[in-house]
Amino acid sequence: MYRILVINTGSTSTKIAVFDKGRNVFEDNIEHPVEQLKSCRSMLDQYPLRYEAIVNCLKDRGLLSSGFDAVAARGGTFGMAKGGAYLVEENLLAACRDPVTNHPSNLSALIAYDIAQSCGCKAYIYDAVCVNEVEDIARVTGLKDVKRRPFSHVLNTRATARDVAAELGKPYEELNFIVAHLGGGISINLHRHGRIVDLCCDDDGPMSPERAGKLNGKSYVDMCYSGQYSKNEMMKRIKGMGGLVSHLGTSSLIEAEERITSGDTYADFIIDAMAYQIAKEIGALSTVVCGQVDRIILTGGCAHSKLLTQRVKSRIEFLAPVVIVPGAKEMEALYQGVSRVLDKTESCRIYGEE
Repeated sequence: MYRILVINTGSTSTKIAVFDKGRNVFEDNIEHPVEQLKSCRSMLDQYPLRYEAIVNCLKDRGLLSSGFDAVAARGGTFGMAKGGAYLVEENLLAACRDPVTNHPSNLSALIAYDIAQSCGCKAYIYDAVCVNEVEDIARVTGLKDVKRRPFSHVLNTRATARDVAAELGKPYEELNFIVAHLGGGISINLHRHGRIVDLCCDDDGPMSPERAGKLNGKSYVDMCYSGQYSKNEMMKRIKGMGGLVSHLGTSSLIEAEERITSGDTYADFIIDAMAYQIAKEIGALSTVVCGQVDRIILTGGCAHSKLLTQRVKSRIEFLAPVVIVPGAKEMEALYQGVSRVLDKTESCRIYGEE
């Protein structure tokens, strides 16, 4: 029964929430002006404006003066981490300042640490984007010097899997789940007895509303060396301008469905193709556990689309019962994870000392 501030930095906004004795008593999504973000030369340069926006928001509502028992931050792409909680301290801060991949989630721990210091408490991250529980065999590619990167929506998929396990009346650690996070980017995780042993990340699986997903390697290399695109332009094509944006000119599933209702057969075909690709990757992951899957879970913002989820479900329900859990519970998952640390029912790690 703690009072915990939760911080989740995204690409153009910062989500914050305050949980008090198990209840979400305040939540806000702070939008940062695009021009303000563009004026920052690096992701790290965004720190002052995001920190100030969070502190001002909390002060305006009188939420900062009474302090917190802990600050829970989204874990980013700072390296390779294990699942669960990490204390935010100098090792982790250094890694977040010089991360493997430049992603806004790395700012969460930096901001959380300074707010925690001012409140006299500790800051933690939980189930970071860079959690790596994948077995070695799953990281091998056809090029010796290239390994698969195990980045995925760990936080939401594990929290959702825990909830489904509780509904089944069984420990999460005793079950096998395939959890597809369907959002602007799509990742699919295989949870085997409490560990994500394999996965499909957002650049090696199905296309999504704004990401290209798996591509033909030769064609992509040809595009890269065509002289028509810079590296940044090519990165944008696969992450931001891919998927539905490339095919339909929109990342909105709602708009795509409206076009289908109005008789747009191409939009219908592309949504069907996306569902096909999602189902195919789920089927591939089922082979890792020889088909022994207790439940398949479809979650994330796009799981609100009955058209998409039903098309996916029709192709995979022969494998295992399908559970649809729309939306994401990242803020609640961060609160719950750090609460377990404060309860001492779960330990936390120090980055670099595992």
